[in-house]
Amino acid sequence: MSRTEAPPLPEPLRVPVADSHTHLDMQDATVEEGLARAAAVNVTTVIQVGCDVAGSRWAAETAAAHANVHAAVALHPNEAPRIVHGDPDGWSRQGAREGGGQAALHEALAEIDALAALDHVRGVGETGLDCFRTGPEGMAAQEESFRAHIEIAKRHGKALVIHDREAHADVLRILADAGAPERTVFHCYSGDADMARICADAGYFMSFAGNVTFKNAQPLRDALAVAPMELVLVETDAPFLTPAPYRGRPNAPYLIPVTLRAMAEVKGVDEDTLASAISENTARAFDY
Repeated sequence: MSRTEAPPLPEPLRVPVADSHTHLDMQDATVEEGLARAAAVNVTTVIQVGCDVAGSRWAAETAAAHANVHAAVALHPNEAPRIVHGDPDGWSRQGAREGGGQAALHEALAEIDALAALDHVRGVGETGLDCFRTGPEGMAAQEESFRAHIEIAKRHGKALVIHDREAHADVLRILADAGAPERTVFHCYSGDADMARICADAGYFMSFAGNVTFKNAQPLRDALAVAPMELVLVETDAPFLTPAPYRGRPNAPYLIPVTLRAMAEVKGVDEDTLASAISENTARAFDY
């Protein structure tokens, strides 16, 4: 089986659900093809997430053109340091870039702020902290950007979508310190059961991706087990994190049923019950 070959369509869900976090602009199919495949398995809504200014503009335009697409706009935590310090190796898919300093970061944030005001933009994210890809020299820019996004989300009354990679304590600290927006979503939840209890107490949504199905992901399954049903979402983060048994092949919103069924098993409920809860939760989280 080729690693580049798209996995087959799973058995459709009986209850329609939303993919709470996807990147249609990074997938092989056209938007129309991607949405049609998703609809064929009863994934009827997607949240299209921006990671930089250009991607956030695209997300907003795509949401404006499709009733079943909602946008989230942001500078990814790894984008902020690259705007400030430069990206000589072109890692962020925009070619080599010179650093533009604080002024360039503030300019980019102003653009995100303007996009966040649009009605079809339902979230501000993915923002947060990433200690995996950014070294100590970039953390100040990450934190400044994260705090700015929190403020933007609150001012526009939008959901905050968090990217938290190897930065749990700092993310929770900043949310507590800055005051989290009314609706806060941990995308691709990566904490353990203890952190899930902290998130639950704070009323944060936890969105689980295909990695909850990976053999080595028992801590994630433990977190899902204790996460209250009314705070659980499901996502693909496509084209990344394809669920088992298709790990390593391209992901897309139509694979949500694979992850949802694995999640239902962990929660000890039938898939319809979980799908109904997730459908309601996603609409509540993103206010659509």
